[in-house]
Amino acid sequence: MTGTKAQISYGSELLRKGIHIASLLIPIIYLQLEHWTGIGILLVMTAVSVLIDALMHFNASARRMMLQLVGPLLRSHELREDKFLLTGASWVLIAAVSSFLFFPTIVGVTAFTVLIVSDTFAALVGRRFGSTPFLDKSVVGTATFIVTSWGVVLVFAAIYSLPMPYIVCGAIAGMVGGIAEAGSTRLRLDDNISIPFSFALTMWIVGTIATSMGFESFVHALP
Repeated sequence: MTGTKAQISYGSELLRKGIHIASLLIPIIYLQLEHWTGIGILLVMTAVSVLIDALMHFNASARRMMLQLVGPLLRSHELREDKFLLTGASWVLIAAVSSFLFFPTIVGVTAFTVLIVSDTFAALVGRRFGSTPFLDKSVVGTATFIVTSWGVVLVFAAIYSLPMPYIVCGAIAGMVGGIAEAGSTRLRLDDNISIPFSFALTMWIVGTIATSMGFESFVHALP
């Protein structure tokens, strides 16, 4: 979802988010693999993406080639020549590695899926209909984020027959994630990091508290 950063065209936003939504293949494939095999593959992909970003920034020939290929899809901060900043693609991969490495599987995978799905819909709906601001984004965009995050939680709950505490904790985490996304600019955090970490931390902490109170645990529902 766009905020105070210069905006690309809405058509480019659609294409960018189309690529973003394709990142759903990451958790789908990861869940089919042994944990460390999946992490290893993601680390290699992340290193390659960061290398491409570095080449685009420090090598003039590579920069010209990348601008011809994906220039219209890049945001202004990704095009800065005075400062090396990672592109969204690298941050998404870093988010995947971090989510799957530092959190229980169901928590990390849910958080990353919320990043991909909810950020996509919030950006598109927020740009089209968002007129009332909320933090660095819009009310309608943030509301879209929260509602779609609940949808992601319900889908996972249905697929894996997860208990009610997972749904409740996911609903709370979705609201926290929506607020974190809306304030990511003033927090000076890329929303590809602020979203999954705020969501996962909230879900994990609230789930742990719920378990200590006698409610059914969900944090180890997936190996």
